[in-house]
Amino acid sequence: MGEKLETVLQGTPVSPGIGIGPVHVVARGFSAPEVYHIDENDIPHEQERFRTALEETKLQLDELQQKIKALSGEEESRIFEAHLMVLEDRAMLDRVADAIATRRQNAEFAFYAVMQHFLEAMRRVPDPYLRERTADLEDVCQRVLRNFRPDEAPRHTAPDETHILVAYDLSPTDTAGLNRRHVVGFATELGSVNSHSGILARSLGIPAIVGIEDAVLDIRTLTPAILDGYSGRLILHPSEETLARYQELKDRKEKVRQDLEAQRDAATATTDGRTITLSSNIEFIDELALVRNSGAKGVGLYRTEFLLLDGEEMPGELEQSEAYTRLATELAPHPVIIRTLDAGGDKLPIEPLTEPEPNPFLGWRGIRVSLDRPGMFKEQLRAILRASAHGKLAVMFPLVSGLGEVRRAKDFLKECMDELSAQGVPFDEKLETGVMIEVPSAAVIADLIAPEVDFFSIGTNDLIQYTVAVDRVNHHVADLYRPTHPAVVRLIKRTVDAAKDAGIWTGVCGEMAGDIRLTPLLLGLGVEELSVGPHQVPRVRRAIRALSHVECSDMANFALKTGISSEIMDATMDMARRYYPELLD
Repeated sequence: MGEKLETVLQGTPVSPGIGIGPVHVVARGFSAPEVYHIDENDIPHEQERFRTALEETKLQLDELQQKIKALSGEEESRIFEAHLMVLEDRAMLDRVADAIATRRQNAEFAFYAVMQHFLEAMRRVPDPYLRERTADLEDVCQRVLRNFRPDEAPRHTAPDETHILVAYDLSPTDTAGLNRRHVVGFATELGSVNSHSGILARSLGIPAIVGIEDAVLDIRTLTPAILDGYSGRLILHPSEETLARYQELKDRKEKVRQDLEAQRDAATATTDGRTITLSSNIEFIDELALVRNSGAKGVGLYRTEFLLLDGEEMPGELEQSEAYTRLATELAPHPVIIRTLDAGGDKLPIEPLTEPEPNPFLGWRGIRVSLDRPGMFKEQLRAILRASAHGKLAVMFPLVSGLGEVRRAKDFLKECMDELSAQGVPFDEKLETGVMIEVPSAAVIADLIAPEVDFFSIGTNDLIQYTVAVDRVNHHVADLYRPTHPAVVRLIKRTVDAAKDAGIWTGVCGEMAGDIRLTPLLLGLGVEELSVGPHQVPRVRRAIRALSHVECSDMANFALKTGISSEIMDATMDMARRYYPELLD
């Protein structure tokens, strides 16, 4: 086969970094089988394996059709006729046979690749009837794949375990579940910079690109590639020169990372002595080692939805308590802030709904779910209280929109304290309680909420989207999602000032906290704590140590007076470029 020409596909960068390795393409609807290269003399054998799997599937479908006919009648049994027609489609059969020969890949993966192409094409047609038929096609595909002889062991070497994942889209759960030892980056057709999957990619340190048009249709598994998470380029069949250039860039970035890690134990304070608490956001207990190695002073946001909703059933009070206790003990004496279940929106679903929400971002999510499910809520609160006897824990309520929600949540917490006291269970009676300020209504009445709690943590991702009325996962309006919008800047300042007047502290746990372009702005607005992904801690620490708080305050005063987002971004970027240019991508 001839040398492939280098091809550059342009997308939108969502998580910085360089990934080098073979591509692995994942289709929606059914799992990808193992893929491996075959020799030319193995082509007839693989084509025979394909025919055998087809014949076995036909027999199974015919048998199933007869059973349905006996049970329910002729009409109902006809639903399988479409399935059988797929297996006899000459165009499909020829394409699979040709794919085995030209791709030089095993039969099941050649079949998978061809069917993946058909499925993606069907999903994009405007006819709703045809789009609905994708489910039938997916079912046929799964049946055929299961009928490739499972007892036949591969006689070829599997591809390198490290790979670049290419998919139509990745859910937050998909992203969080990626094997970080093997996935060196991912590229998707859908998504945006501010989608929850993009946020998780940055938090986990996985280079990522979104918006690569027709990636699933056009890219072959095992294609050698480079994923550039800085520029948003996916380079297929890179030349030796391109590989060398990117390897040099990767080595240079690694040198910067090592220099940052050397400062792990340095004080996180500005040049004029303003100390900032730098903590970490985590999703999983097994990220504790990352937190410790980063030098973060505890956890500013533990997202419990992945603990609570990632299994077949919700863990009970004692199981939750064990997880929270491990957090408390392993990070002591540093604090851990546990956010109660934050489901809905673009996150994880708490339970199936009888009908889809027309706008889940404005629907049943955050603290609203917990207050509507008091049994589940109290179970989580009691688990947190039990664990608080073993270290410094705090609890935080998400998506609060008013004072009433805060008081109701605190009432439930008080009930849980009384219940545990009656049982003689020890807990921290002075457990700190905080709320996330991520709804404009909460920011506007921050002065009323502040006396009720011990701290504020600003969730800038939602605060921005609700303030500027932009769905942060909608690529059509992505350019309107602006963290430096004057209204957002003023709401942050209003929140910080209200907390200061009440004698409590304010942190930021949203994406703005880890964006070193915005570090000067946040410091200038008076934020006292930043909670970021473990991989972002060294960069943010270096940025803080390079800045003067007085100078940041002067810049923030300018930001509060101007009405133009770009002017605020230019002002904070100018400081970032002057004081830590080596960190900017």
